[in-house]
Amino acid sequence: MDDIQLIDKKGKRKDSRGPEDLRPIKIEAGVLDNADGSAYIEWGKNKIIVGVYGPREMHQKHLQRPDKAIVQVSYSMASFSVDERKKPGQGRREHEISKIIAEALERSIISDQYPRTSIDVYIEVLEASAGTRCAGVTAASVAIADAGIPMIGMVASCAAGKINGQVVLDLDKLEDNIGDADLPVGYIPKTEEVVLLQMDGHFTPEEFDKAFVLARGACIQIQELQKEALVKKYSQEPEENGTDDNGENKDDMAEGGVLQ
Repeated sequence: MDDIQLIDKKGKRKDSRGPEDLRPIKIEAGVLDNADGSAYIEWGKNKIIVGVYGPREMHQKHLQRPDKAIVQVSYSMASFSVDERKKPGQGRREHEISKIIAEALERSIISDQYPRTSIDVYIEVLEASAGTRCAGVTAASVAIADAGIPMIGMVASCAAGKINGQVVLDLDKLEDNIGDADLPVGYIPKTEEVVLLQMDGHFTPEEFDKAFVLARGACIQIQELQKEALVKKYSQEPEENGTDDNGENKDDMAEGGVLQ
């Protein structure tokens, strides 16, 4: 597998991207009616949905914190999300990623406003194609903002890596499987704080610095997509059909319904 050329002499990768190009990213906010906040992301061939509930009372009293809310993350991959059917339920890797994402998100939330409560984040990977933890963090941060939970800033996440000895941004599935290294980064552009940093494989110090700068720069770009998703949701005009003079839907007013 080492002799497979993932990037050609002109700097083009198998999917025609350049070394510093992101895969296409689409983010939507407020996709679940029954969650306090939610988001959906398509990142390359990844498809991930996130629901956020809370802050709400934590019923496991021994886990309560008297000074702040606890962020609990459940990251799971659907059985049909990968090529070979996955066994239902969380595996060891999913538990590890849940913990890593919880720690990253907790740094972004002003949790001391909600003592003895829990903020529950459910990340469901519907289709996986490399970089799901970065996509999950990015979508989860949008869902938390959609829930109206105070934050110091949203977390954006992206990975850089090394293929055929060259540092590139945002590995796809083939590159991730047979590449030389991978460096996921979670970053809060507003405070310039790194809240997630992992490395798999080997970089020289110079390669590490280049990969980190690439990933951090991509996080700043992705932050703009996060903001656009929220602005799009909350700037939508009420539908004209079936509304009264105040712009409210007559059929839904009795139930308190609001059209987005």
